[in-house]
Amino acid sequence: MSSPHIAVYGATGHTGRLVAAELHARGREVILAGRDGAALKTLSDELGGARVHQAALDDPAALRALAAQASVLIHCAGPFTETGKPVAQAAAEAGCHYVDHGLEQHHSRWMFEAMREPAQRAGITMVTAMSFYGGLGDLLAGAVAEGLTGIERVTVAYAVTGWRLTTGAKKTAELLFADTQRITYTDGAFHIGYVEPRNAVFPFPPPLGPRTMIAPLPSSDVVTIPRHVEALRVEAQLTADTFSEEQVFTSEHIDAETRAGSDFTVAVQVITADGGRAGQVRGHDLWRASAVASVEAALRLADGQGPGSSGVHGPAEAFPAEPYLRDLERLGLFTLSIQGKAER
Repeated sequence: MSSPHIAVYGATGHTGRLVAAELHARGREVILAGRDGAALKTLSDELGGARVHQAALDDPAALRALAAQASVLIHCAGPFTETGKPVAQAAAEAGCHYVDHGLEQHHSRWMFEAMREPAQRAGITMVTAMSFYGGLGDLLAGAVAEGLTGIERVTVAYAVTGWRLTTGAKKTAELLFADTQRITYTDGAFHIGYVEPRNAVFPFPPPLGPRTMIAPLPSSDVVTIPRHVEALRVEAQLTADTFSEEQVFTSEHIDAETRAGSDFTVAVQVITADGGRAGQVRGHDLWRASAVASVEAALRLADGQGPGSSGVHGPAEAFPAEPYLRDLERLGLFTLSIQGKAER
């Protein structure tokens, strides 16, 4: 892994563009990759001539050639249940560190089960689910739960307004909510099967207050959090109002400025036998938060500041959770507060 380049697969999508622009702004050498050569060339011109590599998902040789040119590959092209396997395998075969934006439970589970040994053989670090949904919840759960024992329940709650789905995000949402084989974590163990959706109420702190939630949300936090937080139950939830807003599912072609108009709160409640602890992040533009979170992961891996062991990691396994969130806070992505824990 001698190349200082960072490859971005799915670079012409909304998240990919944000990732590529962030890397370029930080002076990093970027390889713009994806399936549409003309769109990649246009983006390259916008970024002052970044290297371009066209590679289809059904072309393993082209994907391996891409990974061989880079020290880290950031995968931004969902849905990851469809795109994750070939890109992750190419990174492992080429010995290239890997970060993805996957929020799908089954993709994360596949990464941990199928890619652990290839990553270890290659001596690389693969970080899955470094996304807004799933990724921020995992990091926040790690930060809130730090030092607690006897944890009975971890609940991750997402409150989102102004979310405008891209084509890829729309396909992902359709797959997630149609899935009858959801992964849940109860009684200290994983379970796979049909789960009857329900409404719940989550006590967000002011100014939001209690909100009606869709539960459970089939996101990757449920797969990643039990890997580093010992708890009997883990569940993710999403405000019911999020999908009832006008244009959520009909906004695939809106401009980037309008798409950046989302507001979010991610809250975590950790319940123990003698009380517990809560924390939250509040910010604006979930797409940028997701993009910069993955850039920070990639830069750490490229600069030799990874977890110190090869294999597959969730966000809070790969990096110390609260310091990582504090770094994102300093970049202006959100404000972080954890109740009952000394500020760092």
